[in-house]
Amino acid sequence: MTNAKAVQRIQSIDIVRGLIIVIMALDHVRDYFHITAFTGDPLDPKTTTGILFFTRWITHLCAPSFMLLSGISAYLSGQNKTPASTSSFLIKRGFWLILVDVVFMTFGFTFDITFKNILLAVLWALGGSMILLGLLVRFLSPKAILAVGLFIVFGHNLLDYIKVAPNSPADIVLSIFFTGGGKFIPRGDGGNIAFLYVIVPWAGIMMSGYGLGTLYGRSFPAENRRKILVITGVVLTILFVLLRLFNQYGDPAQWSVQEEGFRTFLSFMNVRKYPPSLLFTLATQGPVLLLLALAEHWNNVLTRFFTVYGKVPFFFFVVHFYLIHFVSAIAVLASGYTWAQATDENLFFKFRPDNFGYGLGWVYIVWILIVLALYIPCKWFGEYRARARKWWLSYL
Repeated sequence: MTNAKAVQRIQSIDIVRGLIIVIMALDHVRDYFHITAFTGDPLDPKTTTGILFFTRWITHLCAPSFMLLSGISAYLSGQNKTPASTSSFLIKRGFWLILVDVVFMTFGFTFDITFKNILLAVLWALGGSMILLGLLVRFLSPKAILAVGLFIVFGHNLLDYIKVAPNSPADIVLSIFFTGGGKFIPRGDGGNIAFLYVIVPWAGIMMSGYGLGTLYGRSFPAENRRKILVITGVVLTILFVLLRLFNQYGDPAQWSVQEEGFRTFLSFMNVRKYPPSLLFTLATQGPVLLLLALAEHWNNVLTRFFTVYGKVPFFFFVVHFYLIHFVSAIAVLASGYTWAQATDENLFFKFRPDNFGYGLGWVYIVWILIVLALYIPCKWFGEYRARARKWWLSYL
């Protein structure tokens, strides 16, 4: 009976993580294939369309869910380890993820062999969050870590009211670790280090996930867990609506009345991801907690499909970026751009001219094909990792 529950718990997490991964791929395909991806804001309530807004907004679920689920997984993986051993693993894996972001993901994003811009994005935030979590695991209980995480999630927007001189040391520290929405720091060789994700607000979500992991402990009743997940998910969602209506705290971008009621709704839902505001976290993680509760009862062809991806999130993340960029490079060259135009030094992403792209319908078609193309590789790698059980596979 205990083994059955353990499998169910793991599977529910893999289902939700797999669903999130598939949704994530949609946004990355849109970046490389949509005609206005580099020239317009899909979340601007004044200019966007409903389907374009939804296409971008639904992917807001991804990054915070990765953080939350990584925190839960960190707790689960540490059940048979000492706090010191868990701490050591998290810190080492955190530095590994940052290295991957600097080397492999920067090139995957840009296809620029000169590394003119080094991009510190989601793996930088994930790795940095793991390092902070690893430091806390050594000294604090899961409940205390949950308290720290919630304090960060609910309180970090107070820093929005602190004004410092642009490019001052205080501004750089705040931009990199707390409040930044994309900080480019010159390297001195003509290139830049781009801090696209900050650390601490994301770490707060991961710490909250670590504390939430206690619900998945071996002796914790499954029915009680589901009730807590449902109640918490509903409370977070309601709290988002109430705070957003109040329109004073929790997001630096306030909503406003637009010319049409539908566009007012879009303004209401347009919460800040960079960095993740309190309202952004509430709006995304409330529904995710509900999904986690519901997924414990799901077992069908579709959920087994998502589980394949959910078991190998790191593998999918790295490979899908290279595949998307490679396919888009072929599409760019096939559409008439010369090699010189496609690799122009002024392009932020090589083989991605600003005026290249297709309509949203084609974006969805390419997205589906990319996801399906990675099914067999992900299935193979998941089975290999389960079978081989080599120590280095725990870092992938």
